[in-house]
Amino acid sequence: MNLRERLIDPKSPDRRPRKAAYALPTLFTAGNLFLGFLATVKTVQGALQLRAGSLGPNELLSQAALMIGVAVFLDGLDGRIARMTNTVSDFGRELDSLADVITFGIAPAVLAWVWGFEFIDRSGIEPEALEHLRRLSYFVVFLYVMCGASRLARFNITTNPIPKNPGRPDRRYFVGLPIPAAAAMVAATVYASASAPIEWWPLSAAWIALLALLSFLMVSTWRYRSFKDFDLFTPRSTRSFIVQGSLIYLIWNYSHVVLFLLSFIYVTSGIFIRLGGLIKRRFKPVPPPEPQHQTGEQHT
Repeated sequence: MNLRERLIDPKSPDRRPRKAAYALPTLFTAGNLFLGFLATVKTVQGALQLRAGSLGPNELLSQAALMIGVAVFLDGLDGRIARMTNTVSDFGRELDSLADVITFGIAPAVLAWVWGFEFIDRSGIEPEALEHLRRLSYFVVFLYVMCGASRLARFNITTNPIPKNPGRPDRRYFVGLPIPAAAAMVAATVYASASAPIEWWPLSAAWIALLALLSFLMVSTWRYRSFKDFDLFTPRSTRSFIVQGSLIYLIWNYSHVVLFLLSFIYVTSGIFIRLGGLIKRRFKPVPPPEPQHQTGEQHT
């Protein structure tokens, strides 16, 4: 008897799960929401600590980035557990979206602002240019939150989304960059830098460009692999086992670099797939036109 069968209420005529079973995926969603709230608090505490002391690596900002990363992992589990236990519901779907807005929208936006713009060295830039940079940073950080919320709203109302560049029919894809992946990119970048805030204004300008790119990718219709068809309980090959074990080892010992590379590869995968499709269509040979058969009299 599998887990879904064990959770069926014997008194239910339509074999619905027990009421307590619906609490299981909700607990993971609540954990996701709690980590987003705590990451925001840690970011504010880190900003106050940096303001009171000298600039440099900040443990509180590192903790905030790690909390967002753990929330990404929990977000991937709550949906799987809901499907495994047959407890998918409209309430759970809406609660998960609201939690994602906070954990992967607000929390990364606050972290991105504090780390990337709050502590720019004023001596290396003109006051007027610094003011323009700050105004642009406010707009782009807000744009990130807005595009993330729009991405979640589109995901909720779309029943069978089809990306602009469809992939293999035996695989499942997201239409646009998922907001947890965008948040992971922000958190991994901060974590890889040892959470030392940016002081040189050209790096802040590059940070603005990255946030703008993430915002665009979230509302795009480009294809991203979903991995929802990856079953943890299906037996894997020896090669797959070695790859997964090696990845766990690398994350454990070289988390700063590996987590950044994983996020970077996933975010850029949609860009390269889209560019590859455009190039393929651009240089695809045009089939010769079919011969046209004329009707009428033949004159010899």
